[in-house]
Amino acid sequence: MIVTFCCTDTKAEPWLAGLRAALPEATVDVWQPGAPPADYAVVWTPPQAFLDEQPRLRALFNIGAGVDALLQRRIAPQTLIVRLDDAGMAVQMAEYVCHAVIRHFREFDAYDAAQRQGQWALRKPRRREDCVVGILGLGVLGTRVAQALRVFEYPVLGYSRTPKTVPGVEVLHGAAGLGTLLARSQVLVNLLPLTPQTRGILSRATLSRLPPGAYLINAARGAHLVEDDLLALLDSGHLSGATLDVFATEPLPPDHPFWRHPRITVTPHTAARTLRDESIAQIVGKIRALERGEPISGVVDPARGY
Repeated sequence: MIVTFCCTDTKAEPWLAGLRAALPEATVDVWQPGAPPADYAVVWTPPQAFLDEQPRLRALFNIGAGVDALLQRRIAPQTLIVRLDDAGMAVQMAEYVCHAVIRHFREFDAYDAAQRQGQWALRKPRRREDCVVGILGLGVLGTRVAQALRVFEYPVLGYSRTPKTVPGVEVLHGAAGLGTLLARSQVLVNLLPLTPQTRGILSRATLSRLPPGAYLINAARGAHLVEDDLLALLDSGHLSGATLDVFATEPLPPDHPFWRHPRITVTPHTAARTLRDESIAQIVGKIRALERGEPISGVVDPARGY
């Protein structure tokens, strides 16, 4: 068995050591042009040249949650595209979103500003039941976020492409469901996969349907957001602020207006990082299942985009 590692901007040695220890019967190496074709590959944004050299590849294991970059490549039809089910990312995403929601709801930015001015300035408590959180996308990450927010007793709405049940969460679906969620959400959290249908979904047309003073959290993909539309809605006062972890161009250029906008919080695509040991264990378990002829979870449907 040959397993190849082809991950852009990722230090290879720790991954190779972990994969070799867990798969002692396999040859595990970093891909080099002209290397023997592999049976399995661990990848992140691999070049097309790599995929063109893989006529017998059984599965591509993507080390991040999003597979949109892979789906833009030409991949042999027999090759499975496999995303991580969780591998420690769901709890990180729940932490990130809960932190952003609580910071907004409890007005901690205002307290930070008061501290810098040396002011003891209490703010009027808000009604938690008025802070409805709408979550776009109820996959593994979105479901975990919804469950975490319910612990803090926020009312939570969820949007899914198809009907779904999440305990304690009102789940909406379809075009009508999306409209209802937008109209009721004081905080909108985007955790959708990036597909042709969801690209640019956070635009003036959708964000203007949120109630006045609503807040946006985007931790999915930068291409979901129409950046100029967000800036216009913030400057008009329709939106009160935004926490953004992902951007159309990464790293975010130094002259980008998001850096300096007083109502935008920027983080460097760190909401849910890939945890190496957990990911290796999951990938190896799926390789062994495929070798035994068993089905595995996380197989991407290219037609749906996730």
